Amino acid sequence: MIPTGQDSLQTRSTLTVGGKSYAYYSLQKAGAALGDVSRLPFSMKVLLENLLRFEDGVTVTRDDLVAMVDWQKERRINREIQYRPARVLMQDFTGVPAVVDLAAMRDAMKQLGGDPQKINPLVPVHLVIDHSVMVDEFGTPKAFEQNVDLEYARNRERYEFLKWGSSAFDNFKVVPPGTGICHQVNLEYISQTIWTAEDLNGETIAYPDTLVGTDSHTTMVNGLGVLGWGVGGIEAEAAMLGQPVSMLIPEVVGFRLSGALNEGITATDLVLTVTQMLRAKGVVGRFVEFYGPGLDAMTLADRATIANMAPEYGATCGFFPIDTRTLDYLRLTGRDEERIALVEAYAKAQGMWRDANTPEPVFTDTLELDLSSVQPSLAGPKRPQDRVLLADVDDQFNAELEGTYKKTVDGRVPVEGASHDLGNGDVVIAAITSCTNTSNPSVLIAAGLVARKAREFGLDSKPWVKTSLAPGSQVVTDYLDRAGLTEDLNAIGFDLVGYGCTTCIGNSGPLPEPISAAINEQDLVAVSVLSGNRNFEGRVSPDCRANYLASPPLVVAYALKGTVTSDMVNEPIGIARNGTPVFLKDIWPSNDEVRALIDAHVHSDLFRARYADVYKGDERWASIDVTGGDTYAWPAGSTYIANPPYFEGMTMTAKGIEDINGARALAVFGDSITTDHISPAGAIKPDSPAGRWLQERQVTRAEFNSYGARRGNHDVMMRGTFANIRIRNKMLQGVEGGFTRHIGSGEQLPIYDAAMRYKAEGTPLVILAGKEYGTGSSRDWAAKGTVLLGVRAVIAESFERIHRSNLVGMGVLPLQFRDGESAESLGLTGDEQFTIVDVAGIKPRQDVEVLVTRADGSTTTITARCRIDTYNELEYFHAGGILPYVLRRLAA
Repeated sequence: MIPTGQDSLQTRSTLTVGGKSYAYYSLQKAGAALGDVSRLPFSMKVLLENLLRFEDGVTVTRDDLVAMVDWQKERRINREIQYRPARVLMQDFTGVPAVVDLAAMRDAMKQLGGDPQKINPLVPVHLVIDHSVMVDEFGTPKAFEQNVDLEYARNRERYEFLKWGSSAFDNFKVVPPGTGICHQVNLEYISQTIWTAEDLNGETIAYPDTLVGTDSHTTMVNGLGVLGWGVGGIEAEAAMLGQPVSMLIPEVVGFRLSGALNEGITATDLVLTVTQMLRAKGVVGRFVEFYGPGLDAMTLADRATIANMAPEYGATCGFFPIDTRTLDYLRLTGRDEERIALVEAYAKAQGMWRDANTPEPVFTDTLELDLSSVQPSLAGPKRPQDRVLLADVDDQFNAELEGTYKKTVDGRVPVEGASHDLGNGDVVIAAITSCTNTSNPSVLIAAGLVARKAREFGLDSKPWVKTSLAPGSQVVTDYLDRAGLTEDLNAIGFDLVGYGCTTCIGNSGPLPEPISAAINEQDLVAVSVLSGNRNFEGRVSPDCRANYLASPPLVVAYALKGTVTSDMVNEPIGIARNGTPVFLKDIWPSNDEVRALIDAHVHSDLFRARYADVYKGDERWASIDVTGGDTYAWPAGSTYIANPPYFEGMTMTAKGIEDINGARALAVFGDSITTDHISPAGAIKPDSPAGRWLQERQVTRAEFNSYGARRGNHDVMMRGTFANIRIRNKMLQGVEGGFTRHIGSGEQLPIYDAAMRYKAEGTPLVILAGKEYGTGSSRDWAAKGTVLLGVRAVIAESFERIHRSNLVGMGVLPLQFRDGESAESLGLTGDEQFTIVDVAGIKPRQDVEVLVTRADGSTTTITARCRIDTYNELEYFHAGGILPYVLRRLAA
């Protein structure tokens, strides 16, 4: 149910579609009262409708509505609004800790004398289990079944917990393992583009489908005209418990698309180009909205690919308006015709429909791309915005080899038990994986056709390449089967390994031992090529130092070639069985070939069949027993699920915010520190603090699983904070990994061990960092681990949106150096002490003075900007975080 708002403008109206009546809040009526809204960006119209619907005179006022319309004058306005998404999307890596928090809140509510049932989602929540399957087995027809069996064996405790959650909480549904990736399930099934619900009077309200998700790539659904973005788990929990999302009215950058892609150019080439352009433009914290004649011929799947990578180009979202392509996709994916008719009628009634007659919106800023200029590309070796033309990959890698990696000789290492050796630049992982590209029939069909043509020539993947195919949806398997392409992919090693994120999230599984040993013998720069969206250091595999993002057909091509050190375009990709060289152009399919197979085999009946009973799961899921009632029976000694310490000793009154006196730097970092650096998702090293803790509890190395799978246990995760194997702390010279120097003793220690020593000494901590701190995944544990280590403040040159919000949500103070200043320019080395007074009196975005005492006793004062951006966030900060704030309100 949704409340009935104040509606001071009398905008509530009735829309009749197919004989059925829906109430809605009319933008046209709002425009008549406040001023013309026809040229507001489409994404801003969605926000305006949201404010109209929830106007109550308190959290949403008429002044907020006026500000939304007045935005058009300067195309920016500094005003905080309270936004309420229609629903929440989760996956299991981020969902497990969120459900752990909800279970802990029920316990805390009981201790405070309140009703545990008050801790219950008030909006629909969908959790899709997609992050836990690993590529242990590959290259065999049995790989899928074996990997799923291993997934259940490793994660049964987590799955029992999630199944309990689905029965204990209202409005909470779990999509079982093996169904698909959450963003693909969201796009193909859950999303409705226009949502409906009953209000308190029992009347059906129609309104734009909106959401927040605990995965940064929630933005994918913006391709369907659904406004959504990623938030941290703690922010999502607040949203599902009825708290609005506090945000500043965004700036909106218009991205005009014209022309059409040339023959052989893929959606991946396009999205890597867009990502590079928008990163260079600078769109962090902004909306991006796509417009122009280039949208006319752009498929919904291509739009979703571009929307998916909004976190990589730094935007809050990349929005595409509703048009005939939207309806085509809803129809293709088996949506009800009644819903499709409502989407069209509602969008047209609200001025949310795009066609040739639509007035061009006004934007804060614009840029343009002629689609015919896009060229074949990859991105790497360690950032998604670092696009490189296909023809230049070899030159770029060889330059990196001598520069970044300091490799002057191409040492070849024999592989034990094999007839081949291994060298720098050899591709050891080729993975068709991730939500970005496995949602798009054009590139999946193209990958199958590359495999078919390669097979006809007698080519095969190189024996040192670990190959895998992990579609985002079971429908992909169906249309590959129908087109006869599954057999071709299997023949060159791309057997189905699972339906999930796999390699993209770091679940690439171990390389064969002889391959891994050869790499580590001479510290070779081995390469992964994956069709994902993230290639950050240490993410894909501990054995791969260089990682390239590529389209699925290029992933297949690199598996055939086996290296990135020679020219993919002009040199042979392999030798045919008749002895003639085969080039990439010989196996690359034409657009007509791809389109013919899509038209013949990708039909709505596949989607209807696969999503007919999506929450049921297989026999493995059915065999999981649910125990416990309203509150969870925490299993004693569990290394997966534990009651977190956030609410220990909590009272109805928040403790006052203490000043930060004599804090020490736990670490000093450079630019582009990602949430993967801060809180890794992949393998747990045996000699790390987390690995030692697990072994002390008789967990064998074979049972370690991953950091991502253990996010329900704070003891593992706080030990894993800053434990990325590639992170570099400037307090130590030439050292990689999660280490620091303990000031006082001068010892080099794991960051966790140093933090615990500081805690025992009663010393607060700060982090110093460069630009784009916290880029990447919406990983709440990057903030949770930070606060549990005793860090009170992070001082950085700039923050990525989600991580900044997460820090505030956990009670950590984010401070930003003044423009042009940095730790380096200010001569900060990490040997100093830092004091910040009157922390309790800080206001949003004010200048804050930080007293710095250097090692020689001299002092200086630096000025930083408080990045608590809104007064709503300030309330969270004073409460010690979002969750204590919400819990006290509900208990009261």
